[in-house]
Amino acid sequence: MTDGRADDGAGAARRGRRPAGQDTREVVLAGARDEFLERGYEAASVRSVARRAGVDPGTVRHWFGDKTRLFTASLGLADVDPATLVRAAAQGPVDGLGERLVRAVVELWDADGGATVRLVIPAVMTDPGLRGLLPQFLGAEILGPIVRRLDVADARLRTALVASQVAGVLMTRFLVPIDPLATLPPARVAALVGPTVQRYLTGDLPGGIASGTGEEQNSPHGE
Repeated sequence: MTDGRADDGAGAARRGRRPAGQDTREVVLAGARDEFLERGYEAASVRSVARRAGVDPGTVRHWFGDKTRLFTASLGLADVDPATLVRAAAQGPVDGLGERLVRAVVELWDADGGATVRLVIPAVMTDPGLRGLLPQFLGAEILGPIVRRLDVADARLRTALVASQVAGVLMTRFLVPIDPLATLPPARVAALVGPTVQRYLTGDLPGGIASGTGEEQNSPHGE
């Protein structure tokens, strides 16, 4: 019977060396990308990525914390956690959620002058596998907290409308800059765009509830 440090010789030695080195991080990222592409965002987990990478789950958490950060790192967003940002924005009063959300998003991507957005979004859009994963991630980790916060039948439709508005701001601020929106302070952008986002979140929508928008979304964290 083997102990946890000596399962089959070479394999055990390899596991013993990996946690300290930068090469381990790259091995885990490669395994994560393969796992997400093969199984999808919601089905993949920290444990399944660890198995694929040949490390223990603690090593994955050492480098990336949880599945959300692991996925964003696989997109090239190593130090960015948009899911935590959205959850924080969702904590305050619903009435101010639109403005808080816009300001938080703009401030996040303003931190490096939009360089991350300009690098990552085109890369994701040209990669069919990652492009297919992105809606799963957005649904589970970004839009999911807002859906639950609103607790209304058409929350998914409303959050999809919010996503379209925020994506437009990112596009015209960073990818195809249009002044003066591209250079306004984040607080000013939030004050201008926030009321529209707020209407999408809590205001009256023409035509009532769209078919198929009342289902709940899950937000698994895949431990």
